[in-house]
Amino acid sequence: MRMSQYFLPTLKENPAEAQIVSHRLMLRAGLVRQTSAGIYAWLPLGFRVLKNIERIVREEQDASGAQEVLMPTIQSAELWRESGRYDAYGPEMLRIKDRHERDMLYGPTNEEMITVLFRDGVKSYRDLPKNLYHIQWKFRDEVRPRFGVMRGREFLMKDNYSFDLDKKGAIHSYNKMMLAYMKTFRRMGLKPIPMRADTGPIGGDLSHEFIVLAESGESDVYYHESWEAGHGYEDPNFDYEDRDLLAAWISYLTSEYAATSEKRDLEKEASLPGLVRRSRGIEVGQVFYFGTTYSKPMNATVTGPNGDQIPVEMGSYGIGVSRLVGAIIEASHDDAGIIWPESVAPFKVAILNLKPDDGAVFAACQKLYDGLLAKGIEVLHDDRDLRPGAKFADMDLIGTPWQVIVGPKGLAAGKAELKDRKTGKREELPLDQVAQRFG
Repeated sequence: MRMSQYFLPTLKENPAEAQIVSHRLMLRAGLVRQTSAGIYAWLPLGFRVLKNIERIVREEQDASGAQEVLMPTIQSAELWRESGRYDAYGPEMLRIKDRHERDMLYGPTNEEMITVLFRDGVKSYRDLPKNLYHIQWKFRDEVRPRFGVMRGREFLMKDNYSFDLDKKGAIHSYNKMMLAYMKTFRRMGLKPIPMRADTGPIGGDLSHEFIVLAESGESDVYYHESWEAGHGYEDPNFDYEDRDLLAAWISYLTSEYAATSEKRDLEKEASLPGLVRRSRGIEVGQVFYFGTTYSKPMNATVTGPNGDQIPVEMGSYGIGVSRLVGAIIEASHDDAGIIWPESVAPFKVAILNLKPDDGAVFAACQKLYDGLLAKGIEVLHDDRDLRPGAKFADMDLIGTPWQVIVGPKGLAAGKAELKDRKTGKREELPLDQVAQRFG
């Protein structure tokens, strides 16, 4: 993409309404624009990041054996009355009526709907287990939306739901998804820490949040120091069918090396006082096991081996896809702007043309651009008629992992300068080796 043609409305000054780093940088770098309280339009640069995160989430869900569906955003209130949650959920639910005066709602979550879809489609224990997921926009009417996409009213979520015959199978599904989440967040350049959590309005008695450490996080968390060194991220070669191995590994992750909101609990459980660290954390996902909380009242049963009707055991698993954009920025930025991990960056490489009115420089940049595109590398060509300083500032702001700098002096020597956005390290490369450098 040529930057002179790209819709990228950057800002030089910090917007007054932005209270945290990710909100400021998302507005300044032209990723989003607020359209009303807690609701944002995603501009081209931000939308590319959002789609990259969504792609990673989808790939890991598919690899875990989950199957993708798509459920409506507008749901009937009758589903929620059937489960008993319609009146209990609270004012965060946006309740509406259609033209026939039927009670409807803008879905904040999908436990009821997926339970009905399962109930109507699966009748025998032989068809279990099942895991269904979707990636969909949701709405929760936060009383005080703030912090940009970190706590907005409209947001993109990945939800999935597991269905098993018994509790043992359900816990296996829960553990399996825990591991899928670890892989998902690691691919985004994050170091997630699982933390025991309340189940809230979802229900059930077992839940973990996945926390990303960041000084601007929402709440205090205490965690074992081994997480700082990456201990617990080493990924054994799991046989997902070896339930004992899987359960032992998850128990290890979520006890001795997990986070908690209470320091004393962790010190007692870990039996290692003095090795507990305190930080701030951002929640980027949560998993729940809630058994028959929905299957019993909604009559989601299967015929068991003995012919009995058995309520299925369920779990649900959420990842805040749009929230992750902000969380990644909070975890990866400097004073100049965003530092995107390559896996989610809107563009992997940016070519900075320092003299766009010079025909030879422009031709060299265009050749580099074409060569990178031919290799399938996402590249942004800054061909704007601006001073070099302005281009450097913009590229640092938007956080492209690699900058290829081409000017008359370097061109005369047959070289370009390569800058690593994360480390700031610069090196010179022959022009004909630039594309090779990126695979």
